[in-house]
Amino acid sequence: MERESSDPRPILYMVIPCYNEEEVLPLTSKDFLKKLYELIQMDMISEESKILFVNDGSKDKTWEIIKQLAKSDEHFEGISQSRNRGHQNAVLAGLMEAKDRADITISIDCDGQDDINAMDLMIQEYMDGSEIVYGVRNDRGTDTFFKRTSAEGFYKLLTWMGVETVYNHADYRLVSAKVLREFANFKEVNIFLRGMFPLVGFKSTCVYYKRQERLAGESHYPLSKMLALAFDGITSLSIKPIRMITVFGILVSLLSFIGVIWSVVLHFMGYSIQGWASTTSIICFIGGVQLISLGVIGEYIGKIYLETKGRPRYIISERTDDISAEINTIKKSKNGEEV
Repeated sequence: MERESSDPRPILYMVIPCYNEEEVLPLTSKDFLKKLYELIQMDMISEESKILFVNDGSKDKTWEIIKQLAKSDEHFEGISQSRNRGHQNAVLAGLMEAKDRADITISIDCDGQDDINAMDLMIQEYMDGSEIVYGVRNDRGTDTFFKRTSAEGFYKLLTWMGVETVYNHADYRLVSAKVLREFANFKEVNIFLRGMFPLVGFKSTCVYYKRQERLAGESHYPLSKMLALAFDGITSLSIKPIRMITVFGILVSLLSFIGVIWSVVLHFMGYSIQGWASTTSIICFIGGVQLISLGVIGEYIGKIYLETKGRPRYIISERTDDISAEINTIKKSKNGEEV
């Protein structure tokens, strides 16, 4: 359902996932609001535009801060998930909430590392006809050597696996409502957004920016979560690992067949005594290959199991809209109006 409005300026929703961000949120929320007002004053977006925070089951005071922000300015809104579901599900929840209320959405992390001034170029590209605009880092100077090399290796691995992604793009992107309505038809539970949006199609382009240091607090994306995201990206969008196992299995089978012939020949030549080391090595090698192969195949079967259940990808337990409605009701009752 398309939004009807006489205002030619698009309604923008900034979708910002938050998990335990009580230290940085009071700082970056001011920057987001300032940028929103700048875009409104430049007539690039409608005054109905919003900043939508998605609380991903935070255990600190993040949700209380979001509620206070919603009370302080009408351009702030927030939704809270019933529990922590992960960054990708939090972004998805915000996008799906905004798709029927906004013309465009821009998803961005709340840590202040992504350059919010790149939004100007993103919106301009949208006005020029692009339906998806990817925010792409032009360098990784702020990353540690390990993170830089592992991230670049990850993107190259995805490309080699046949996954269509934008190099050095994370989840800072502009997406039109038209794309989101089509994206809503993607029902998979295992989500890897940076690999899924290219599958939707439509005209797209890139905007390049320099990533900054985190303003406050610590990153909530440790190595374990990065590896889990990488594995989800590969297994959700590529079946190449299973094909590799098949090819590797054929090669091992050929080598084993050659080994059988070799042992038979040695037997008839009178050299049938075999050393325990070679036997043990072969058994360990074949056993290791089988366990690794079963693990990879099991990962795919596990994902099929989750997909067949059709569980909801996110559950919203609370909204700042509800708080605003309660405040308006109280105000009306105080003024003697009929509620």
